[in-house]
Amino acid sequence: MGQRHILHCDCNCFYASVEMQEHPELRGKSIAVCGDPEARHGIVLTASYPAKRMGVKTAMPIWEAKQHCRDLIVVPASYGKYQKYSSYVREIFRDYTDQVESFGLDEAWLDITGSLGLFGDPVKIAKEISDRIKRELGITVSIGVSFNKITAKLGSDYKKPDAITVIEPDNYKQIVYPLPVGDLLYVGNATQRKLGSYGIRTIGQLAETNPEVLKGWFGVMGYTLSAFARGLDQTPVAKQDAHSAIKSVGNSATTPRDLTTDEDVWLMLVLLSESVAMRMRDLGSKCNVVEVYLRDNELSGFTRRRKLD
Repeated sequence: MGQRHILHCDCNCFYASVEMQEHPELRGKSIAVCGDPEARHGIVLTASYPAKRMGVKTAMPIWEAKQHCRDLIVVPASYGKYQKYSSYVREIFRDYTDQVESFGLDEAWLDITGSLGLFGDPVKIAKEISDRIKRELGITVSIGVSFNKITAKLGSDYKKPDAITVIEPDNYKQIVYPLPVGDLLYVGNATQRKLGSYGIRTIGQLAETNPEVLKGWFGVMGYTLSAFARGLDQTPVAKQDAHSAIKSVGNSATTPRDLTTDEDVWLMLVLLSESVAMRMRDLGSKCNVVEVYLRDNELSGFTRRRKLD
């Protein structure tokens, strides 16, 4: 099998970027899009880069964000607008490939392996997509160009905003190995802390750890962590219009801090549910079983599911 060519596209500060595009007077200012700006216990969903430079972070309580940035402008979330822009972005993606897999409203993987003959090399395609999103929608995107989904996501995270990063087998170790282990997809805070307790702080150190040792620490997931750290991932980019192949639709996230209030938990449920519902609408599908999975800060988890009428 020849090398695949995968893009991971991440819209920069998506909710804030949409608000600034819709409200030009907000451009260049410190803004935070929040779930419930009227309630001081609401949390930040995303912040503009000027606000981020002042220390405002996703999932930070509004009262704490305002301590970091006194000039912070709090904007209520408007999911209808974000879904509209997300749909426009995906339409641009589908001009280049039918293999587009959304990862929330603001991120997606694209398998462009079969598109090179039509549109040119992977970097040319990435640049064209980036330019079109900027020109047609007024927002920017960071794109990772790589040979699988895991490394493509590392590429899109590597440099922001409005950047294209190429990670190929010949420069993989040079770029990826020095990165913090927490940059690796599916390594949340608790996993990062546990790895740190064993002296593993970079992706390179994780890659060089015996997979059997990792299995002893994390169970079967240890093998996955080892493979991902070494750049081994054959997971296909799902064709989301392939109705018959999709048996379930889900989304998950590891939050930057522990969720300690009902309001915080509810907000995360709404965000994840919006993403799942959007994908189901795209597929024209319905479900009759809803499942929720929760994992705590000690990596213990449980599942609840309910069948619908």
